[in-house]
Amino acid sequence: MGPVKIMPCLDIKNGRVVKGTHFTDLRDAGDPVGNASFYQQEGADELAILDIAATVENRRTRVEWVRNVSSVIHIPLTVGGGVSELSHIEEILEAGAERVSINSAAVKRPELIAEAVQRFGAECITVAMDARRNKEIASGFELVISGGTEPIGKDAVQWARQCEDLGATVVLPTSLDGDGTQAGYDLEFTRAVADAVKLPVVASGGAGKIEHFSDAVTKGKANILLAASVFHFRILSIRQVKEHLRSQGIPVLI
Repeated sequence: MGPVKIMPCLDIKNGRVVKGTHFTDLRDAGDPVGNASFYQQEGADELAILDIAATVENRRTRVEWVRNVSSVIHIPLTVGGGVSELSHIEEILEAGAERVSINSAAVKRPELIAEAVQRFGAECITVAMDARRNKEIASGFELVISGGTEPIGKDAVQWARQCEDLGATVVLPTSLDGDGTQAGYDLEFTRAVADAVKLPVVASGGAGKIEHFSDAVTKGKANILLAASVFHFRILSIRQVKEHLRSQGIPVLI
């Protein structure tokens, strides 16, 4: 296993970083540019920004936010939110992102993944997926689109396999049940996706204690650890998380 990477995530709405619970009850968490600069200095390996209102408001990601954030960092930047066309992906990459995350649009039109991979290269395409627990679904996890507002009756684990077949090189599953709770990653969901694909898997949704990060690797088989609340509200630092992972024998980037 290669080094595990730490990826803070900036959820942005109305130009501000926000963080909620279960995708609602948003709290202000500061300025995107200030946060991005701080996390790079803290030792983040990658950064994600998500325009959380883009899909719901039926618009594309605000490229100026991408440009502003990318101008103050040199670590890889993944950008998502409202990405539904190849032209959107092109704009985001040109604004300084290294990877673009596709979510709802890919569920609605899976061939978008293959088209994006062919045009921009597989290394530029991440597929994000939001899911909630549903016993009626074979894997127990149902895909939810449109910013967590619309369950669609599709199996999230089967969708992860399909994304791999279509050429995605990273999958980013987020548990709606765990998001923002700081009660721990949904290890069952993360592990189910990791077992289903050979791609790097990003653990997302629910980190709150330092042991949650090592659990995501040892029990959830995640390669990249995304977190928001725990970093935004200074519950833990990236340095503390990396020191903990090293103490557990998990390789990390210095």
